Amino acid sequence: MPELPEVETTRRGLSPHCVGAKLVDLRVREPRLRWPVSLTMPVLVKDRLIKAVDRRGKYLLFLLESDGGMLLHLGMSGSVRVVPSGSPHLKHDHVDLVLDNSTELRFHDPRRFGSLHYAEQPLEGHPLLRKLGPEPLSDAFNGGYLYAKSRSRRLAVKPFIMDSHIVVGVGNIYAAEALFRTGIHPARSAGNISMGRYERLANQIREVLTEAIEIGGTTLRDFTNSKGEPGYFQQALNVYGRGGMPCKRCNSTLKSITLGQRATVYCPRCQR
Repeated sequence: MPELPEVETTRRGLSPHCVGAKLVDLRVREPRLRWPVSLTMPVLVKDRLIKAVDRRGKYLLFLLESDGGMLLHLGMSGSVRVVPSGSPHLKHDHVDLVLDNSTELRFHDPRRFGSLHYAEQPLEGHPLLRKLGPEPLSDAFNGGYLYAKSRSRRLAVKPFIMDSHIVVGVGNIYAAEALFRTGIHPARSAGNISMGRYERLANQIREVLTEAIEIGGTTLRDFTNSKGEPGYFQQALNVYGRGGMPCKRCNSTLKSITLGQRATVYCPRCQR
């Protein structure tokens, strides 16, 4: 599934093509996504200027003139490509955003777990956004915040930091990598971690996400950016997907367990 760095990479790739352009048409070729695309959406957005392309968690937000906008979630296999108007469609191109600058944004989603919604402003009030936790790259996210939220929590720390109500966008890949860098065992109870360790964990979450954004995301399964190119952060992974392989730091064999129905790899020597 595309995680925060992949979505942010897509946002940065789309912005130069979208901002200031008019959305002259929204063509819904396949409305049966995770939730059905509203039949009224093309009418609501037609001939409106795109003021900005923002991101909230893993949602891309297209802010339109005269209030309102669209929320796009890439789902498990979704991507958005910028193509010249009239380009041939691929098999799983489900939605076309046709711009007045001779380009189109094509939402491609083989598994159809993505979604597209219209929302009135402020977009933060949309039901899918209003209960989300802070952005991990914002000033609102820090060790003190994690420490306060974790008190009396028996939940393992890895699913704790992956909970979008606690903090958005820390998916399986980057949670595993941040915990490794901090030396925290992923199964340790969230309520039994000290303030100092949470400060280091918050810093490592921020750093690993920032590095992945700068590189362009992680190449896993179907992810491509807005140009149809894969990301390359996978080359820098220390633990994710490396169960049974030697630790890059101490050469111990990496172990695999399941936490919150997610495969989790860690180093038994480096992480306590």
